[in-house]
Amino acid sequence: MFTTENEEVANHGRLKGIIICRSKCALIFLILALSGLIFLLRNILTLEHQNCSNAAFCQKRPLPSYQTHTFCSHLGLKPTQDEALEDRYLLKAIAWPKLPARPAPVPLNQTSDPVHSLFTILPSKVQKEWHVGDQLEALVQMHDFQGSPKRYGGDFLVARLHSPELQAGVAGTVVDHLNGSYSALFPLLWGGSAQVQITMVHSSEAVAVLQRLREERPNRVFFKSLFRSGKLSETTTCIPCLPPDSAQQSLCNYTNLHTGEPWYCLKPKLLSCDTRINHAMGGYEKPLYTNKEALLFQSRINLKIVIHASGPDRINVLPQKIDGQELENSTIKAEPDKYTPAGYYYQGTWRPLYGTSVRKFNDSSSITQCLTGKVIHMYGDSTMRQWFEYLSAFIPDFNLHRSKRVGPLMAVDFKHNILMNYRCHGPPIRILPVSTSELRYVANELDGLAGGPDTVVVFSIWAHFTSFPIEVYIRRMRHIRQALVRLLDRGPGTLVIIRSANFVAMDQTTSKHSSDWFSLQIDKVLRTMFKGLGAVFVDAWEMTLAHHSPHNIHPPPPIIKNMVDLILSHVCPDKKKS
Repeated sequence: MFTTENEEVANHGRLKGIIICRSKCALIFLILALSGLIFLLRNILTLEHQNCSNAAFCQKRPLPSYQTHTFCSHLGLKPTQDEALEDRYLLKAIAWPKLPARPAPVPLNQTSDPVHSLFTILPSKVQKEWHVGDQLEALVQMHDFQGSPKRYGGDFLVARLHSPELQAGVAGTVVDHLNGSYSALFPLLWGGSAQVQITMVHSSEAVAVLQRLREERPNRVFFKSLFRSGKLSETTTCIPCLPPDSAQQSLCNYTNLHTGEPWYCLKPKLLSCDTRINHAMGGYEKPLYTNKEALLFQSRINLKIVIHASGPDRINVLPQKIDGQELENSTIKAEPDKYTPAGYYYQGTWRPLYGTSVRKFNDSSSITQCLTGKVIHMYGDSTMRQWFEYLSAFIPDFNLHRSKRVGPLMAVDFKHNILMNYRCHGPPIRILPVSTSELRYVANELDGLAGGPDTVVVFSIWAHFTSFPIEVYIRRMRHIRQALVRLLDRGPGTLVIIRSANFVAMDQTTSKHSSDWFSLQIDKVLRTMFKGLGAVFVDAWEMTLAHHSPHNIHPPPPIIKNMVDLILSHVCPDKKKS
């Protein structure tokens, strides 16, 4: 059959239309297929993300093998893949700048000298004056004892802005530029006088010594236990970190069966391991420093020494300025592009910059009213016991004939249905002799609580871990975090309050095991591990740095009162101001 020219044209048009249609359909089908594939992959990744025990540390598998750092790391249960990844993340987060390669030991005259070092307040970037709400920057240049500028970082500096006249103070943050210079940043939170204070806690060379001690001498603080059966008794040394040659010694294994926390004592010569009756502080390993290293930890020379300014060290802060107008009493709000501390002191009172407003609890009636119907469980070291002692002054105290320093302690108010107790955390803890039956791990105790809206759990665990490798602290906090998650699941509404580390008084001896640098490392780990748990964080680090009182492992009463007012404000928030 023949077709006309017009028919051929028409057929050609139809064929071309079919081809175009098929091409479009194929393209649409391809797009739909890719969309489905992307949706499927997204769902798979979402499920993997949800199944990760700690989403902040999830990444693609398989993971490289985790390299341990000290001989404490191999003890206890083997970490899961997620835990090993978290360990690497945490160790990276607290990594400290290394010293440049050069012959050791470094002569003292080539190390950081706070007397020769200086800081300068930089002028305002926008205007010639400072207002409330601005950020102040001071530039620090470190020099050695010969007066030569340092060319590398790693010094441990802290900074605060304060006004003695206004009883005001705020902690600054220090940025290490890794070339011998540092920036100290401060938010301007009050009007009037503000003075900059920058302190060198340790030189970079001293920090390197502390790192070596933490890695190579993990048992520089040791413990002891008494074993007794009838009239026969023996005392042996106890440690959490077994040295590589420990297989040659007879040991008693007291690893916590609930969490896998390792603890060992040398086996008595005549008695069995099950005759152990107590735990106590043993002593300090000596010597630790070489003679030249000891020169890096000299009070009034290079240990917690204030750095002076090359010009004025104070400024005058004008009221906050918004749209060309100065506001005398404006609310200070955190700005994401600026350094924002947890809070600041003004007229001696701590003012948080976010979260619940702080109320003042100045008498027994206000405290009793707040705690009515509450059960408060406190765990930790003596810095937590300070809170118990403060509150128990307002609540009838039943100490059950236990040591005030060791505990466990209990306070009960039957009329108002208040129960408050304190228990020290498990080993390692430097303490007077305590019965092994009373020495319990916090994770174990938390798993025994029912929880609920009338339950408050408070803990502070840091001071007794400063002498051990950071892996020991990470492992302990992980078990406590897991126990808290279980508690919050079965007891919704439980209020969890965590107290951070604080600054301490230091000399050459205490620096070996209780340096602020050790506490800083622990504090960073604590904040990272409990972020997102929904717990209230009492920033003792900033509260002791910003205050005018001398540093002490047990902060003075004014700081303790501000801390207790803060936690009670979370127990009984002022709904109008929150």
